[in-house]
Amino acid sequence: MDFHSKATNYLVTASDDESIRLYDTQDAVCLNTINSKKYGVGLVSFTDNPSIVLYSSNNGWDESLRLLSMNDNRFIRYYKGHLDRVVCIALCSGKENFLSCSLDRTILLWDHRAEKPQGLLRAQRRPTVSYDAQGMVFAVAYGGRIKMFDIRKFGMGPFATFSVGTDDSEAHVVQFSGDGRRILLTTKAGRVHVLDSFEGNSIASFRAKPILTNSTLEASFCPEGNHIVSGSGDGSVYAWNVESGKVACWESTDVKPPRVRWSPGSLMFVTGTSELSCWVPDLSKLESFTISHTNARSSSSL
Repeated sequence: MDFHSKATNYLVTASDDESIRLYDTQDAVCLNTINSKKYGVGLVSFTDNPSIVLYSSNNGWDESLRLLSMNDNRFIRYYKGHLDRVVCIALCSGKENFLSCSLDRTILLWDHRAEKPQGLLRAQRRPTVSYDAQGMVFAVAYGGRIKMFDIRKFGMGPFATFSVGTDDSEAHVVQFSGDGRRILLTTKAGRVHVLDSFEGNSIASFRAKPILTNSTLEASFCPEGNHIVSGSGDGSVYAWNVESGKVACWESTDVKPPRVRWSPGSLMFVTGTSELSCWVPDLSKLESFTISHTNARSSSSL
């Protein structure tokens, strides 16, 4: 699932029932549903246009990416290049580029306007990727390392490589904070690592439950970058203060690791498993807008 970077009340989700749904989280309503029975739906992301999304398949026989107009349920373009399931899509805000990663251990650089990839990087293990807010740098993570690339000369290799210590388990999600100063990495071992994005120094390392299935451990920075929400291998949702540690944990009867996203420019975050829930902090229990152990509650379910 993904929030639009500018129309931040818009949320798009991919569902196991092979549908793509567009929500207005401000009014807690579903605005549109598109079925993709032929190809299935794996990952979905907004483009700069909130009515156009990019999504991957999960049917096991066609690993193409598809650019879809949700206004008229029309495919604009297909992107063919991966040979196995796509596990990450990263769009560059305000630009025509996007990146994709696959279990085929490749990272492909695309231009929205062209059906063939514009660049290729190979990884030794399952990779994940993310752009910084300016779209000038992207990070590729795998095998306990985060490699930093300049988009203008990525063919020359990474300009920096950071280690997350002894955790060399499968990389799941890498993400820059909104101000670009921090970068997080989640792994199959249930770890959430936070590093300084300039020097690569470790800032914090948090522990959730390991992922025992083919699911993904997701995590997301809040807009100001001081708090993180993450899933867990037992289906729980964790909130972390980057400087002081765990803030809260909400257990779940659903044992599948939840999808998590923090809304850009908002105090709200969203989790998704068998249901989609919006969460906001209880401001009456906040001290100087610092989240405490009991200050968060589920505000609504979509």
